[in-house]
Parts: sequence; structure tokens; C-alpha cells
Amino acid sequence: MVAPVSGRFVSRLTRDTLALILAGGRGTRLKQLTDWRAKPAVPFGGKFRIIDFPLSNCVNSGIRQVGVLTQYKAHSLIRHIQRGWGFMRGELGEFVEVLPAQQRVETSWYEGTADAVFQNLDIIRSHQPRYVLILAGDHIYKMDYGPMLAAHVEKGADATVGCIEVPVEEASAFGVMRVDDSNRVLEFSEKPERPQSLPDKPGTALASMGIYIFNTELLCAELMRDRKEPDSAHDFGRDIIPKLIGRGNVHAFPFRDEQSGTQAYWRDVGTVDAFWQSNLELISITPELNLYDSEWPIWTYQEQLPPAKFVFDDDNRRGMAVDSMIAGGCIVSGSVVRHSLLFSNVHVHSYCEVSDSVIFPDVTLERNVKIRNAVLDRGCHVASGERIGFDLEEDRKRFHVSEKGVVLVTPEMLGQDFHHAL
Repeated sequence: MVAPVSGRFVSRLTRDTLALILAGGRGTRLKQLTDWRAKPAVPFGGKFRIIDFPLSNCVNSGIRQVGVLTQYKAHSLIRHIQRGWGFMRGELGEFVEVLPAQQRVETSWYEGTADAVFQNLDIIRSHQPRYVLILAGDHIYKMDYGPMLAAHVEKGADATVGCIEVPVEEASAFGVMRVDDSNRVLEFSEKPERPQSLPDKPGTALASMGIYIFNTELLCAELMRDRKEPDSAHDFGRDIIPKLIGRGNVHAFPFRDEQSGTQAYWRDVGTVDAFWQSNLELISITPELNLYDSEWPIWTYQEQLPPAKFVFDDDNRRGMAVDSMIAGGCIVSGSVVRHSLLFSNVHVHSYCEVSDSVIFPDVTLERNVKIRNAVLDRGCHVASGERIGFDLEEDRKRFHVSEKGVVLVTPEMLGQDFHHAL
């Protein structure tokens, strides 16, 4: 007999859970933003990194044992975790551990999401968790994992998959599920060419969020079985979940807002357009993702910087920002910033105009620069008189221009030898 769902019940479940965040991918769809950093290390929201969102979800949910699996160009990601996530108390069994690809089992790097976990089975077992929570390290959302764990136990599930509803025309980018009335998964197809709609919602498909809960012993057995399969891609979505459906009890857990019951905020920021749009959504008066929520804070590492400053108040030279978010250390000198997001230590010199843009840390705009619909990577130094985002044909000669016309600029594109991993 399972205890009723209560705060104490959930807290026992989270205490017995080890979270593993898969953070080893490059994220090629973000183009040059991931030339020198892994996708989870990409800055987001004015002061955070993408990895901060699943990490914060774990801590806020009461899951204090977390492993972060890294591989591709992980230096800045590892440094960020060391600086910002070292507040756990080891003597209480709390930790955020970095688990780099280190050829513990085979003489190879991680060869898939399931293989990444398989290569760390000895570490998983050493912590003796009852449940293992597998998370993607590259999505933006706020989620309490406690109710999902409670549902997993109450249903007697071997595995539980977090899911959202997406338009069927977008579903081919996800794992797509077919479930019965009790949300038991009957079929799981990873990135199908022709996704199935929900029976009661034509045009909508049930998609995996890349969030999985497993009973530990079952997970270990499935990973060892998968390792012996010569044709396996060693991937949770392609191999582990589909094959487990025929042998075990796999359930879907719809991700919904606890207050309204509607689908909660979740974003895959894996393309330049999606990344740009998701950042600028934060500027709206009542954004879907509330970063000012004191009950569910997003934790991060941040430098100690002075407040943002706006100087000069002449009619043709006024330092101001409208419908924008401006981080600490920024100086807007006699220029106008509209509907944009500036990370820390951005210096905007006089007579500039910045609109609908995302500006990473340590960027300098010299005088008379005009920028719109752009993403500027860290350390860009834009020379006086530059115009970016106004003539896309010219921009394509030097920069990356997305399908929707967002211009991505890196220091290297500006002729600056600024190889960086910050």
C-alpha cells in the first residue's frame, strides 16, 4: 500500500533520488554559439546559463544529489558549476558532481544518452539511490519533480516519461507517445517522420521532454542489456524506452501548471531563432517564464558587479532603455536600447540604437552603431558606424543569418581573434 501523496511522502522520494543531467552535447543548431562551449553553458536570460534551469529545478524540488554528465568543450560549463553550485553540504550527502567522459568502461567517449549513463553505473550504484531521474541539460523550464516521482511510485511504474503536447507538425523533432486512459505508454517513436495525433486532439501530439524516472535496479539491467545489442544507438528515446514498453510498465507524466492545470512553460532553445525568441519573451509585461518568482528561484553564479548605469540626458544623446532587461555592470551612454536583453558588462557608447536584440556579456558597441534583430556573442567589439540587421544580404557575407532573419555575430566574424570558452 503506497502512502498518500503529501509533502513528507514526496520529500522521502526526492531524498532517495539521484538526478543525472545530460550536458555533453554541442547543440549544432545553435551554430557558432557552440563553437567554444557546450550548449548547456550558453548564457540565457540576462544572467543565467541554460544548465541553471534543470539544476535549479533539482534543488528546488529537494533533489540534492546531482551528477552532470559532460563531454563536448566542457571547460566553461565545469567552471560555472564549480563556481555557482558549490554550496551543497557534502556532510549531509548533498552534491553537484561533474561526470566527464573518462572512458571508465570502454576506451570511447559517450556514444549516446544511454551509453553516457551506462559508463557511470559504478558511480550511480555507489550512491545507492532508489530512483534515477534523467534530465536533458539544454531546456528552459521550471518544474517540481516531486509530483512526477510520486506518480511514478503510485502507478508502480518501471519508468516514467515527462511529456508535453506539441503541434503535430513540430512533433517530428521529439519522441512521440501513444498512451491509454491511465497514461500508460503503449507506443514510443523517436522523431517519427509522420507523428500520430492524440485521438481526442487532432493536430496535437504527445511529445517526450527528455525527462525519465527509472527504478535504479531496472535501469541498470536495461542499460547492461542494451550494451550487448550490436545494432543499438544506445539512446534512451531510440532504444531503452521503446524496448522497455513491451517488457515493463512505462507511464507518461503530463507537465502541467499546478494552479491552472494547463500545459506549463517549456522551451527547447536549440535553434538561433528559438533562442532569440525565448530570451526576448522574458521582456514582456507578464512573461510565461517568471524569473521574479521568489518561491522558485533560478540559482546561478554571478560576478559582483555595479548596477547598470544610463548617462546623458540631451535631446539627441539620451541614455535610456525601454521594454528591456539590463544586467549589472552595463553602461548605456547617450544611446537607446529598445526591447532588448543585455547581459553583464555591456558598454554602449553614444548615438547607438539597439532593438530586438540579445547582447551577451562583455560586448562593446562603439559610437553610432545600429543593431536590430541580432544575437551578439560574448566579447564582440563592434566598430563605430556598424549597421547589423538592416541589410540581410550584406549581413550574410560576414555573419550567420537565421531562417527568420536573426543575425548571429561572434568576435571571430568581426575579425577578432577571440577564441573563448566563457
